[in-house]
Amino acid sequence: MTELRDLERELDRFNGRLIAAAAFVLFAFALLGARLVYLQVIRHEELSTQAEANRIAVVPIVPNRGLIVDRNGVVLATNYSAYTLEITPSRVNSGSAGLEALIDELATVVDIQLRDRRRFKRLLEESKSFESLPIRTKLGDEDVARFMAQRFRFPGVDVKARLFRSYPLGDTGSHLLGYIGRINQAEKKAMEDWSDEDQGNYKGTEYIGKLGLEQSYESELHGITGVEEVETSAGGRAVRRLNSQPPTPGNMLVLSVDIKLQALVEQLFGERRGALVAMDPRTGEVLAFVSKPTFDPNLFVDGIDVESWRELNESIDKPLLNRALRGTYPPGSTFKPFMAMAALNTGKRAPGTVIHDGGTFQFGNHTFRSHGDTGLGPVDMARSIIKSSNVYYYSLANEMGVDLMHEQLEPFGFGRRTGIDVEGELTGVLPSTEWKKKAYKRPEQQKWYAGETISLGIGQGYNNFTMLQLATATSTLVSGGLRFKPRLVREIEDVITRERRRVASDALDPLPLKPEHVEVVTKALYGVTQEGTSVRSFLGAPYKSGGKTGTAQAVTIRQNEKYNAAKMEEHLRDHALYIAAAPIEAPTVALAVVVENAGFGSDSAAPIARRVFDYLLLGQYPSEEDLAGVAQGKVVTPIGKPRNAADVPLPGQPSPVAVVPMANKVAVGR
Repeated sequence: MTELRDLERELDRFNGRLIAAAAFVLFAFALLGARLVYLQVIRHEELSTQAEANRIAVVPIVPNRGLIVDRNGVVLATNYSAYTLEITPSRVNSGSAGLEALIDELATVVDIQLRDRRRFKRLLEESKSFESLPIRTKLGDEDVARFMAQRFRFPGVDVKARLFRSYPLGDTGSHLLGYIGRINQAEKKAMEDWSDEDQGNYKGTEYIGKLGLEQSYESELHGITGVEEVETSAGGRAVRRLNSQPPTPGNMLVLSVDIKLQALVEQLFGERRGALVAMDPRTGEVLAFVSKPTFDPNLFVDGIDVESWRELNESIDKPLLNRALRGTYPPGSTFKPFMAMAALNTGKRAPGTVIHDGGTFQFGNHTFRSHGDTGLGPVDMARSIIKSSNVYYYSLANEMGVDLMHEQLEPFGFGRRTGIDVEGELTGVLPSTEWKKKAYKRPEQQKWYAGETISLGIGQGYNNFTMLQLATATSTLVSGGLRFKPRLVREIEDVITRERRRVASDALDPLPLKPEHVEVVTKALYGVTQEGTSVRSFLGAPYKSGGKTGTAQAVTIRQNEKYNAAKMEEHLRDHALYIAAAPIEAPTVALAVVVENAGFGSDSAAPIARRVFDYLLLGQYPSEEDLAGVAQGKVVTPIGKPRNAADVPLPGQPSPVAVVPMANKVAVGR
């Protein structure tokens, strides 16, 4: 009996354990079932998307950047494809030491120069470790084949095909076009404030416009980024392409600039520094936008090397300075026609009012002098412009006062941005009593002294303007008051539809200039070319033009000290300026030009204007002898037989350059 009771107890204990085990198993299966329901039902859509994402890689496809062409279809900026050798630092073992060893090993297979290493180091400092960075660009076929044969030796290194920007004409028009460069950290930070759509459009993009039109029209030139869905293996290797949305290339910019005229002016400057802006007074279109010296924008596309950057950045000639947009100069005597118009508008002077020019103007105990202290005798308004009387405008400035001068001349565009369609324009300085209060901190500096007004009348003193402002003001004056925001881009062509959208210059409210006043001033400007300071430059011209020479001080000369260019360093000598318009009876072109430290405008600046008019109005290109002479500042009147402009190739282009067919070519003033 005892053994039976013990057996029952054991059976009960066993059954209890069996029930507990069964309950645990059932509970575990219940958990698995619940988890299965949670994953397969509740989170099905989310997890399915994640699984698909792990299987499918979405790769951005960078679009072709839009072309830039001149008004006649000459290609100024384009693209080409080339191979690059790239390293992804995060996939290289042993940190920077391993990276250096890898590059040393790579150099035994592919030629890697010191400048390539320096550029890579700079990019490494600016980028994240998981980004692919180029160590060599523009690989040849032999380099690619040599590397691919030994690719297994170099983890984290690959060959990629990339698009590169190209500027076929080199340094011609470089300040106008600008350049593109690799997106830096500051620009990446700024992109964080963009909309999600704009940020998405730059996925995979490594280059952006940095200067000039490349920067200002970035949104038009960039295009729309495409995407490609690629099925990948567990190891991340692409298996097959599932779907793709091709990128949309950027739109094409059609400029108002004539690049052959641009190149001609750059040649006429030679090795001299300066700027020229030529525009159509009827529309505001810019025909030439020159800054000398220039630079080669191709140097920046792939990251400029240290030596080239130092040469450009430390040069005393400042080739990176856009003098047409950011160079400010005293206008000198080119300011006098605008002073004359202000005098007529305010009634301070009538055309026939005669002022005696004795060579000096006395104000208090200070003597303001004329050129060579030589007096012109009695001068009326026309003679004051034709013969460039300083005394006439000293006295006029004294009568008007600084604030009335500011009120009358500011509407011409002096001392404010013109609104041109390129970034970085300076305002210049058109002084007033209010301006001086804001410009200086100490009370004694903020006060306007009456003696400071006198030199303003001849374009000296605080006056400082860009050639863009001076050209715009000249355009307004000779057109009878028409005002436009100057434009460099004439049309934008949609890359898909091929339709062209006209980019019209914004018309501003015209100035209420009286026609009889405009006639007085323009007749005087014409007289400058017939009997005045630029008569030698325009001898034999078959058209009528008007202009005004100017000589502006680069440094201040003490009162009793005479200016002697021969005893001064070249960079301290006077600037030569000229404003002009033609044909004067109905102008189709107005311009302003400065040649830095070149002395008299009649000798250095006016001859350049003459060749510009010959090109635009007559279709003539200077003879080689004439071109070389002007570039050296030795020739005033054209010499040699002029060439047909259509027959002269662009500088450095012995063969025809690429031209995009243009539906509507327009020859300005011909």
